[in-house]
Amino acid sequence: MNRVFALHEDLADYCVEFALSHGASYAEARLEERSSTGFLLKNGVLESAAFDSYAGIGARFVLQGALGFVAVNQLTKPSLEKTLSTALKVTKASAKIAEKTVFAPSFAKKAKHEVHCRRSPEGVSAEEKTSLLRELDSAVLASKAKIVSRYVSLSDDVVRKYYSNSEGSRIESLTPYVNVFYAFTVEAGGKTAQRNWQYGASKGYECFGEWQLQEKLRDEARAIAKNLSEAKPVPSGKFDVIAGPEVVGIMAHESVGHPYEADRILGREAAQAGESFVKKEMLGTKIGSDAANVVDDPTVEEGFGHYLYDDEGVAAKRKKLMTKGVITEFLHNRETAAALGCESNGGARASEYDKEPIVRMSNTFVLPGDFSEEELLAEVKNGVFIKNFQEWNIDDKRLNQKYVGSEAYLIKNGEVTEPVFQPVIEITTPALWSAVAACSKKVELHAASCGKGEPMQGINVSMGGPHCLFKGIRF
Repeated sequence: MNRVFALHEDLADYCVEFALSHGASYAEARLEERSSTGFLLKNGVLESAAFDSYAGIGARFVLQGALGFVAVNQLTKPSLEKTLSTALKVTKASAKIAEKTVFAPSFAKKAKHEVHCRRSPEGVSAEEKTSLLRELDSAVLASKAKIVSRYVSLSDDVVRKYYSNSEGSRIESLTPYVNVFYAFTVEAGGKTAQRNWQYGASKGYECFGEWQLQEKLRDEARAIAKNLSEAKPVPSGKFDVIAGPEVVGIMAHESVGHPYEADRILGREAAQAGESFVKKEMLGTKIGSDAANVVDDPTVEEGFGHYLYDDEGVAAKRKKLMTKGVITEFLHNRETAAALGCESNGGARASEYDKEPIVRMSNTFVLPGDFSEEELLAEVKNGVFIKNFQEWNIDDKRLNQKYVGSEAYLIKNGEVTEPVFQPVIEITTPALWSAVAACSKKVELHAASCGKGEPMQGINVSMGGPHCLFKGIRF
């Protein structure tokens, strides 16, 4: 790995040493260097182009049982000493009234990790990046649908990190990210509908050859136009539903990932991100069918939420959130793990060096089953296929939720037939996962930006799964 931190790694280590020498019982420092570009095309016009790079250190320490945090972007010893001294004084003064911080034990790690890519974002010219955007914009127009408005953005990051703590961990990483977001509005049959979605991966620009976005955007615009012109409402009643990976992914993210975050379960996110219907005593409780298996796995290569060590230096691992419908594991950082008497499973992430690491998802998805997609269809005599969604919402406790389909069709005797207009699923979390009857063999992941925390931290994640068959969903 190219040691780009040659002049600054020692400063991160110095932060740890300085905090310890001034009474801290624990200290850690995260050095981060990030280079980014971003381009936005609106109705065919390049509206913005951004180029950015920065470096900084975020440091945490425990002093007399109180947790302190400070961030610095002036990377000199005098600046670090001045800022850390102030933070230590403030933390010491608040120690008498602050909640006592305890971290679960963690083994010291020394590691280097680099995500290799064939076309690093730093080696692709701005001209090529804007050309890729224009190709996507042209693909929407090539659908021949009536496009009212269109918006396409492309951004990338190369993130280099160095982590050091007083327990002896020293971890270096380098990760590239490429991210595409698009939104367009189609008019047909006297109605309008919008399609917006995101593609992203922890890799280089070779992803464009794999995503085949031009074909996807063109086909999506055509499908929306057809839906607006021809689709009929779903008759009321109960139907079997086959949901595509996009729909399954948002279900897993919102109704399994978020309520299984241990800080939310402990009530520490109530004022910002909400609460959870899940209580700590519910480990081992069955709330879904045997076919419902959900994991969060940061080790998935190329996933938008990929990492091998979290921002507390804990090794990443697959977290089995729901196994055969049973709540089997929560998402933890070291603090929530200590509160619940277990080990951290590597779920602490910070969006940038100047934010604290908090409990976050990574790549959250439903595990595959044993069926082909054709076999799933053959199981349905009278049902609905929801390929993707237009909108969703869920309550603060992640219990009552709603999903509105975008591209959707009736299924009759195992065959996908005429389009249906915006089918709506309104259901509770246990009822949703209890309805899972079967899953296909192929998992598909989609990128997203997940928001949480105060100040808000938008962070890269993936969500997805296979096609899933849900039995007896009421419309």
